[in-house]
Amino acid sequence: MIITNHHDLVNYQRAGVLSTQILSELKLAVKPGILPIEIDRLAESLCRKNKVKPAFKGVNPTNPYKYSTCISVNDVVVHGIPSQTDKLKAGDVVKVDFGLVYQGLYTDHCFTVVVGKFSPLTKNLVTAARDSVAAAIPLAIAGNTTGDLGHRMQTIAQNSGFDVLKQYTGHSIGRTLHDPPAIPAFGEKKTGTLLEKNLVLCLEAQVVTGSDQVKVADDGWSVKTIDGGLSAMFEYMVVVGDQQPVLLTPTLDWGMIV
Repeated sequence: MIITNHHDLVNYQRAGVLSTQILSELKLAVKPGILPIEIDRLAESLCRKNKVKPAFKGVNPTNPYKYSTCISVNDVVVHGIPSQTDKLKAGDVVKVDFGLVYQGLYTDHCFTVVVGKFSPLTKNLVTAARDSVAAAIPLAIAGNTTGDLGHRMQTIAQNSGFDVLKQYTGHSIGRTLHDPPAIPAFGEKKTGTLLEKNLVLCLEAQVVTGSDQVKVADDGWSVKTIDGGLSAMFEYMVVVGDQQPVLLTPTLDWGMIV
């Protein structure tokens, strides 16, 4: 979506603030012993309280998604169905992806935390995932390309000793959850789609410790690394600007351990 008027910009900023507030509550709920489905139920309750709709519910009419969040643990990279049986435990790498619909505008963003304690590997992984996406944010200016963003994310992840998924990408967003263009977390500078002012983007990278090859689990949603490697993911929403972007979901300073 390209924002064409001040009213929509203000509404998107409000949507981003509310979505960030809810995601912050979900982060506080991540702790040893909790079931991911309990975090999902909290998200649903907070959406009802704030009179907004969860963005993910009902996605994909052929296999409708039934939950308000995606909660992906360890080797589940993205689109994880919140578990009703496996409690979170110390050392788990937990990705919580959430979005809502406010005044017809969609949000979509994600954080990763490690439960209880870091290992050297998980600390480096989560740091690399966050830094790769954060470093791409300043490049979301008119005249740059999707390849500029992807090249920045891929370079930081790979220089840290990790890899990025190629099968799943960031995207534009607006009155639907996924709009073109796609924003891969890899690429070459000055290639891809030219960024236009006021284009709303979801910048994301799924960073993995081993191979970037993945498979979809039997539930039809959860995407897992084939080699069992760990994964981390961050996603931030921005509006493309002339000199600098507008950050809609200010979660860059969140801690990475709970």
